Amino acid sequence: MELNTFSIAARCPRTGQLGVAVASAVPAVGGLCPYIRAGIGAVTTQSWVNPYLALRILDGLSEGKDANATLTAALGTDDRADLRQIGLVDSNGTAACWTGAGCTAEAGHRSGAGYAVQGNMLASADVIDAMARAFEDSAACDLDERLIRVLEAGEAAGGDRRGKQSAALKIVDTEDYPRFDLRVDEHGRPVAELRRILAVARRQLIPFVAGMPRRDGPAGALPEDVAAMLLRPPADRPGADSHGAPDLLLDIIGLSPEAAGRVAHLQSRFAPILDEIRTLRSLDLTSVHPPVVFDPNLPYRRPAQGCHPMTDAP
Repeated sequence: MELNTFSIAARCPRTGQLGVAVASAVPAVGGLCPYIRAGIGAVTTQSWVNPYLALRILDGLSEGKDANATLTAALGTDDRADLRQIGLVDSNGTAACWTGAGCTAEAGHRSGAGYAVQGNMLASADVIDAMARAFEDSAACDLDERLIRVLEAGEAAGGDRRGKQSAALKIVDTEDYPRFDLRVDEHGRPVAELRRILAVARRQLIPFVAGMPRRDGPAGALPEDVAAMLLRPPADRPGADSHGAPDLLLDIIGLSPEAAGRVAHLQSRFAPILDEIRTLRSLDLTSVHPPVVFDPNLPYRRPAQGCHPMTDAP
């Protein structure tokens, strides 16, 4: 499968965390592109994907080989390296990239201290530059925030020229299991949805992961406060947004988010309408139909002399 994609592989210099964030116009990009090993490195493989290259790179890094030598050695095992695109960073923050001549244009990469950004079938070369700037300008942030900002910057610069479908963010800390492994597999606005999911994960997932067994420590039990939080329905947990309903209410009718009782009442009464609005907002029909503006006040406006209120411009 050709994954026409933009992505980043990166390391946090403060925590040593390793991560990959990726977005594409094909489904389930998070299941095929990111490969990370704690304390070893992070790799993303894309274009005509060869996961074995990523695995060979991680094996080479674990043997103490440097990033560029490991990348070169892995590519030497592939009879169609010209179709591959690879970005990697090792546990020291050394990055390496490869974009084969056969990758679909616009294709390219850029690396710096602690990161590698790359993409193919992009709207323009500006996508790579915007992603690199976003990472470099967010050095004070945690790695998860830096990665999501990189995807947002890439999308704002044009992203994948075919459109949008999936996105993922994966971070590994000191354990063999991930700190974050978030995926949006089929969505009209995958990067925005990934941002929403990340906000929920910070409040609900991270406390759970923090209480999980450690490789070199006692297994223990999940802290009582975390267990109590997870026993509550998802909509009642910290960070929950009831699938965006309060945001929609605030956006559409200007209701204050502090009016919790009123929000809950309107959610229950207008849930079908909110679901329909969410569905409509997720559609990208600009390629087949010009934008349509819905004005709820239109039927109630006083028509001009001789005009029909539903057919003439306001």
